[in-house]
Amino acid sequence: MAAVWLASCLLMAGLMGRLVYLMIFRSQHYSQMAQELHQRERTIKAARGRILDRNGTVIATNRTVCTISVIHNQITDRDQVVETLSKALDIPADQVRKKVEKYSAREIVAVNVDKELGDEIRNCHLDGVKVDEDYRRYYPYGSLASKVLGFTGGDNQGIIGLEVVYEEWLKGVNGLILTQADAAGVEIANAFEDRVEPVPGADLTISLDVNIQTYAQQAALKVMEEKGAKRVSMIVMNPQNGEILAMVNVPEFDLNDPFTLNVEPEEGAAASRQELLNQMWRNPSINDTYEPGSTFKIITAAAGLEAGVVRLEDRFSCPGFRVVEDRKIRCHKVGGHGAEDFLQGAMNSCNPVFIDVGQRLGVDQYYHYFTQFGLLGKTGIDLPGEASTIMHKKENMGLVELATVSFGQSFQITPLQLITTASSIINGGNRVTPHFGIRAASADGERIQSFSYPVRQGVVSQETSSTMRYILEHVVSEGSGKKASVAGYRIGGKTATSEKLPRSLKKYISSFIGFAPAEDPQVIALVTIDEPVGVYYGGTIAAPVIADLFQNILPYLGIPAEAGETVSGFGISG
Repeated sequence: MAAVWLASCLLMAGLMGRLVYLMIFRSQHYSQMAQELHQRERTIKAARGRILDRNGTVIATNRTVCTISVIHNQITDRDQVVETLSKALDIPADQVRKKVEKYSAREIVAVNVDKELGDEIRNCHLDGVKVDEDYRRYYPYGSLASKVLGFTGGDNQGIIGLEVVYEEWLKGVNGLILTQADAAGVEIANAFEDRVEPVPGADLTISLDVNIQTYAQQAALKVMEEKGAKRVSMIVMNPQNGEILAMVNVPEFDLNDPFTLNVEPEEGAAASRQELLNQMWRNPSINDTYEPGSTFKIITAAAGLEAGVVRLEDRFSCPGFRVVEDRKIRCHKVGGHGAEDFLQGAMNSCNPVFIDVGQRLGVDQYYHYFTQFGLLGKTGIDLPGEASTIMHKKENMGLVELATVSFGQSFQITPLQLITTASSIINGGNRVTPHFGIRAASADGERIQSFSYPVRQGVVSQETSSTMRYILEHVVSEGSGKKASVAGYRIGGKTATSEKLPRSLKKYISSFIGFAPAEDPQVIALVTIDEPVGVYYGGTIAAPVIADLFQNILPYLGIPAEAGETVSGFGISG
């Protein structure tokens, strides 16, 4: 009996000790737990930072939308709530009733509701109905630069393009609404609310110019429609610092409705809806590679001059072909160009001349310059999904492969890689990094981040760069690129017409790369026309597109025409 009594005393003492410990030493911990049990929070979405063009024009912003929700134990007239929300939101009454009758802390009825409609619902003063403001991304220019800007998802998070690359700067920090709940976890009507205010995202200023982008997009659409082309891409860049002024890939898509398809499966191909969406969102300027054709002769010429294996006055003979090992490789001029010097060979875009330059360089030296020019890597642009150059391995590159590479065939690069490499050859030898991002600034102006990008000097010598500008100016003034000439300006450039694989399909990509002014390039542009119908020569259909672009944007950029010449450009908007 005594043992039982002693055990009971010890048990009681233990329980009392535990109670004292919990009430005194752990009281703060359990008090916090109790408070959290009776506390509910709702997110206040942060406004996403805007995207501005180089002139401060807003090209991505936010529209206020509302989230409509119901709180079960605060509803006093369920039928009225069901009827009102069903009619206002155009949602079946039985679906709304399921939300209304569900005993939970909070049930979301609808999201992304226009603010005007949200205000109407709020003004109905329905007990238990909450109208919280949110944000939805809005693009004032619709499809303009769609494959560059990208768009956001339902959670306002970047999905593609600049929206995803600069997510860290644009997204902001969400706030909170803290409310009291009863023991069942349901919000208490008229209870005090605490707010943690959201921090809006930073505004991103990019190098793109809305006016130049708009004009380039119109020009691309025009030639696509006239030539029945599959697509047209255009890049406009400052070759001195890599700032991209425009990047067009038509057909573009509506940024405010990015899940509505505007593409169809290619003939004979089966594709899912998601595959078609990915195709529609794809940016061919950086995501796709192609055989550049004769525009690549810029690289072969620069390598030959830099290595000292060719000079402007060197003489060549073009009978209309070259035989390399056991293969006969033709010039685009069947009858040949006859006797010509290197400058004339470049002006004529003569394949045999550039085959000879490639053979003089040899595989080892050609590969050295291919690497030195940065062609085996990526450009480092601030957009996702950049493709790499597809090139023969050095050990697999024979004389025939060297010959075809010399005039731009049997390998593939991106349009962006081509224009970036050409920029380094004409700007004095500096390999710039193409980019859009200039700076990010917080809404209060306290945090400003200017973005910088690598520049690699000495890609070619100043002498080689000067000679290349001279050659390419003559290509436009007297050679195959005549249709790119602009009155009052010295223009340099190169034409190309490349045959797509498989060759048997007889489908082509026509292109032209041009820059101005030739003596001190401030702008460079590349247009690629994919599968034009009818006449497909780059000098005939691509060069005029760049001429038209330059005629309009050079005055706009403040680049003066030569004395005695007047050139009119488009007006400045915004």
